[in-house]
Amino acid sequence: MTIQTTRLRDPAVRAFVAAVNAHDRESFLATLAPDATMSDDGDDHDLADWIDREIFYSNGHLEVDNESRGGLALIARYRNDTWGEMRTRWTFTVDDDGRISRFETGQA
Repeated sequence: MTIQTTRLRDPAVRAFVAAVNAHDRESFLATLAPDATMSDDGDDHDLADWIDREIFYSNGHLEVDNESRGGLALIARYRNDTWGEMRTRWTFTVDDDGRISRFETGQA
């Protein structure tokens, strides 16, 4: 069963998922710390290039099935126009100021 975005526990993760699903790049970037980093399937990527390719230019969408670690770890069905739908895992590191300093994703 899908967890509604508004019910996700961590406010930064909730804003991240909401921005992805709204295709709102500006709001998405506001969830991130200025020096945020990310990885996909264990490989670090250039953040701006990756989010444009995998989220914003390809209509990315997250449906969260499970959250753990106080909302900092998700299992979700992720789909975009490039890859279709896949089961993915997402983990987040949130700084003291409430912004995401790192996220890691990959197939679950």
